[in-house]
Amino acid sequence: MSITSDEVNFLVYRYLQESGFSHSAFTFGIESHISQSNINGTLVPPAALISILQKGLQYVEAEISINEDGTVFDGRPIESLSLIDAVMPDVVQSRQQAFKEKLQQQQQQQQQGGGSTAATGGGQTSVVKNGETTVNGQENGTHDLNNHSEAMEVDDEVEIPASKATVLRGHESEVFICAWNPVSDLLASGSGDSTARIWNLSENSNSSSTQLVLRHCIREGGQDVPSNKDVTSLDWNSDGTLLATGSYDGFARIWTKDGNLASTLGQHKGPIFALKWNKKGNSILSAGVDKTTIIWDAHTGEAKQQFPFHSAPALDVDWQNNTTFASCSTDMCIHVCRLGSDRPLKTFTGHTNEVNAIKWDPSGTLLASCSDDMTLKIWSLKQDSCVHDLQAHSKEIYTIKWSPTGAGSNNPNANILLARSASHTHTHTHTQFYTSLLDFLSQFYEVESPGIQAFS
Repeated sequence: MSITSDEVNFLVYRYLQESGFSHSAFTFGIESHISQSNINGTLVPPAALISILQKGLQYVEAEISINEDGTVFDGRPIESLSLIDAVMPDVVQSRQQAFKEKLQQQQQQQQQGGGSTAATGGGQTSVVKNGETTVNGQENGTHDLNNHSEAMEVDDEVEIPASKATVLRGHESEVFICAWNPVSDLLASGSGDSTARIWNLSENSNSSSTQLVLRHCIREGGQDVPSNKDVTSLDWNSDGTLLATGSYDGFARIWTKDGNLASTLGQHKGPIFALKWNKKGNSILSAGVDKTTIIWDAHTGEAKQQFPFHSAPALDVDWQNNTTFASCSTDMCIHVCRLGSDRPLKTFTGHTNEVNAIKWDPSGTLLASCSDDMTLKIWSLKQDSCVHDLQAHSKEIYTIKWSPTGAGSNNPNANILLARSASHTHTHTHTQFYTSLLDFLSQFYEVESPGIQAFS
């Protein structure tokens, strides 16, 4: 079986149509010259692209799970792959190697009389993704900025019994984000099913009665209809009474903890990527694909000020205090802005690719940023260049988090630490998705020269 670039383009075009992305399908069809192909669309069954990908995943899973002699690893297959796993380079070899190392470790422990699969002695080496190892916590995302504390030691494995885990079921699509209520056992989650949900975990149950469904709707023809857009950002106010959500439908919404819609904030022109309450609870800050950030009045739902300083989509925001904040963007810049000011107080440049996330430390004096350029940088308003340039990852970095320690926290005498998480995938550009898709298909199909011009 072989597949041409025209056929790949047509399958992607049909997938966009079937998924309801009519504008994207139209644009893609024009750019990839679908009308000039000789493919008879009436002969192509629905969900053809998904069907091909699923069959390919089954092949890759079988390849990983089976030894060279045809037997299955340890009598059972390795856990199922996701499509993202499958397009990562050398996934078969890395999964097999990691599984072999795990078996060898178990056998060694059994021979030594331990009989346990989890380390309890606090060894200095820990196993992470794809069979790689970390030493003294250097690759597990921990940095001691003051160089006074010992690196964290991580056990090889910690097995949590099923009795200690609660599975929350209800979302009908991917769950992108969750946030704990700061004063109660409520957990909020946002999903691709165009809903947010509030889970009451104090009831110690995972039944449907413990969840409040916050349906994100838009007004059409005098009626509220589901927006069918992802809910990808949410944040509780400081006293836990209100939840703010941001959606790809371009609206921010404020909900009570009882699940009632209090306000709809609509001034962004396109998806909202990030959303944060200030500590005082009178303002909400949002960032969107329209290259702007907005400070909203949480009581009236009106926009106090819109900041049009970025030249590309704004990806993340974080408050320094109740009126000053930082924002980052795919334009590789970080702006520090203040309510009432008509230009940035400070602009940090130095990243060489998209800046995915930013976070002020508890004292509000240091700002951390992470980027697709595989670096994490620490900034101070006292200087233009970064204070620290941390380079350890070999892939993009997407999330960062300061420890609740140091000045400005409840643990002022403890050293401040910074954790970051990297990923093997990148979701901001169509081009990388398209090339990854072609690479994946080429593992078991003959693919002719890819039509990358469709996304260039």
